[in-house]
Amino acid sequence: MNQSEIDFVSVMMPTLDERARHIFLGAYSKCLGRGGITDLSNLTGVSRATITTGQKDISKIKPDPRGRGGDSASFRIRAEGAGRKTSIQKYPGIKEALLLLLDGNIVGNPENPLCWTTKSLRNLADELAKQNMPITYPTVGTLLEDMGFSLQQNRKYMESGEAGPDRDEQFKFINQTAKSFLDQNLPVISVDTKKKELIGNYKNNGAEYHPVKSVPKVNDHDFPDPQKGKASPYGIYDIGRNEGFVNVGLSADTGAFAVNSIRSWWTAMGNEHYPDARKLMITADGGGSNGRRNKLWKTSLQEFANESRLEIFVCHFPPGTSKWNKIEHRLFSQISKNWRGRPLETIEIIISLIGSTTTKEGLSVQCVLDPNTYEKGTKVTNEQMKALNLTPNSWHGEWNYTIAPQDKKGT
Repeated sequence: MNQSEIDFVSVMMPTLDERARHIFLGAYSKCLGRGGITDLSNLTGVSRATITTGQKDISKIKPDPRGRGGDSASFRIRAEGAGRKTSIQKYPGIKEALLLLLDGNIVGNPENPLCWTTKSLRNLADELAKQNMPITYPTVGTLLEDMGFSLQQNRKYMESGEAGPDRDEQFKFINQTAKSFLDQNLPVISVDTKKKELIGNYKNNGAEYHPVKSVPKVNDHDFPDPQKGKASPYGIYDIGRNEGFVNVGLSADTGAFAVNSIRSWWTAMGNEHYPDARKLMITADGGGSNGRRNKLWKTSLQEFANESRLEIFVCHFPPGTSKWNKIEHRLFSQISKNWRGRPLETIEIIISLIGSTTTKEGLSVQCVLDPNTYEKGTKVTNEQMKALNLTPNSWHGEWNYTIAPQDKKGT
């Protein structure tokens, strides 16, 4: 044997179990040819008889260059039934015990030891140990997966409060009216204010890929920086064109701010896309800066109608149903995905991240900064409300109304 052959055998032998050593030496002795058994016996200390037996065992193995060994019982390392027993074999009732600990229907029942604590893998393992079924917490996770369990978060799904009269009918009314507008190539926009965002080096939910051990470091507390403040992104989603426009304000989220955002959209995008339009449909939530009871929202819309000469038809979603407003899942959710895990350190970063939001369905977004200051608590008198050219719709006029342009005399 040359030195390379000796090195090869020396490296392989410590990695093999007893059965594999015999087969390896038997196979390799054949490769070495005449005198191979003697050379290997002298090198490894394994008897010639054992190596010869290994040569005989080779005939029972089906050759497989991909390394897939035979599954015959004669090649088992352990005898059938040998080895460590599974948790289910050791503790036949362990699955039933786990189900009792996880049963949410017995919360408050003193017989359930985990009714008022988190059902983590470690807590479950501790409780099983108290029942004389000691297993590790990773084994608990394996058992739960086998039983069809998985980690799941709470999901906002159940509606709070009463549905309210004619809620579903209002949805149908909004859909039918929007379809009518779209069929006439008239603009239909969904509007709302996205959650206010702190400007600065603050934690932003989500994760991004970074080199190992280069975790972005952010402030440990979310105390607002008075010099930077908060950003209020007001969004306009053009339903017919799948386009978004976001006006980012640094001031109060008021009705005047909401309407100025719509005005900015009309100037930047709407007027160009709908040059012949004389009507505009807006779908909005029932509260906030564009709420159905917000007087400043309505007087500001009147000013915009006078400027644009558009007849504005507004439809509000019933209370507690804002998630059905298309801007929520067509625009805002996409913005949140686009800037996940990114600290919103400056207003420029916020505008850039919003403006770069796209989807495979073709969404494009334009974002601008609103430098104006909007004061809270602006009073609107009853006389101003009476002067509005506002016509409630025959169907739930508190939700659906038209604000038409006034003539030069304000009537």
